[in-house]
Amino acid sequence: MDVPIVMPQLGVDIEEAQIDEWLKAEGDAVSEGDQIVIVTTPKVTLELEAPATGVLKSIAVPADEIAKVGTTLGIIASD
Repeated sequence: MDVPIVMPQLGVDIEEAQIDEWLKAEGDAVSEGDQIVIVTTPKVTLELEAPATGVLKSIAVPADEIAKVGTTLGIIASD
């Protein structure tokens, strides 16, 4: 089953964030809770966690791009 990695709401007035760096590459194994991607808003830099265990199937928003809240950043093919 595919599980989306979704850009979360990072603050009341935050509508988007920049993808700074993917810590995993497509095809890499990930465990739920692993730090998977670094994002930056005007106020904070955060490491987002993998929402499921499996393989990072695809990256939909590459590094240096901007993603709005609710955007699917990537897909994990779960076990």
